[in-house]
Amino acid sequence: MILLSFDTEEFDVPLEHKVDFPMESQLSVSIDGTRKILDCLKKNQVKATFFCTANFAMNAPDIMSRIKNEGHEIASHGYQHWTFEPGDLKKSKDKLEEICDVKIHGYRQARMMPIDKNDIFNAGYEYNSSLNPTFIPGRYMHLFSKRTYFMENGVLQIPSSVTPLLRFPLFWLSYHNLPAALYRKLCSYTLNHDGYLVIYFHPWEFYALKEHPEWKMPYIIRNNSGAGMVKRLDDFIRKFKDKNSFVTFSEFTQRVMNKNN
Repeated sequence: MILLSFDTEEFDVPLEHKVDFPMESQLSVSIDGTRKILDCLKKNQVKATFFCTANFAMNAPDIMSRIKNEGHEIASHGYQHWTFEPGDLKKSKDKLEEICDVKIHGYRQARMMPIDKNDIFNAGYEYNSSLNPTFIPGRYMHLFSKRTYFMENGVLQIPSSVTPLLRFPLFWLSYHNLPAALYRKLCSYTLNHDGYLVIYFHPWEFYALKEHPEWKMPYIIRNNSGAGMVKRLDDFIRKFKDKNSFVTFSEFTQRVMNKNN
């Protein structure tokens, strides 16, 4: 099983590099990227989970309708991407349910930052996918965290996939910079070992970032962005879909719960 997901948010990365980037532009970039993702998923007839901020959903109702109507899952990515407080867990869930008229089952914290396990449960989530169990200095130092899914305080924790031995991260940045065939080989190895694979990307990766040097994006982010990333996503799906099912996080959660009952 492959759990393909997209953190659908305001494109606030330029702010991290001290670039004045208005909200209108942040949303425009992510909306454009989400359309390209949806086109690719529709073409290949596979389903994914979109972890959306409430702010994005409020400003892109047509995109949210398309995500829902094309059979994808909508989950929470917080209220806004740039700021967070514990109350946002319930607030974002309620707002997404109001806007999209769907039940929100899962959550992923912005930038995969730690989130209180009790707060997740109390906000009413069934699963949480906010852990990248790798070790990257300054961002993810989770060498001794559990690498595969586990139950914690009544919530299924679904970490992002890393390779079994060295815990090499299989997140979005790896697919930008590794040779595409090598990345897919590492994914295949991990999938065969664990029985499932969790990978995630962002809509703004599918925007032509290389055409905007004024945004001061590092090379490792700009590399293979835009059309290059659309092709890589399409190649990934075509490589794996014949022998593997693409399932939403809610579908995976339900299978785990049924297995444990």
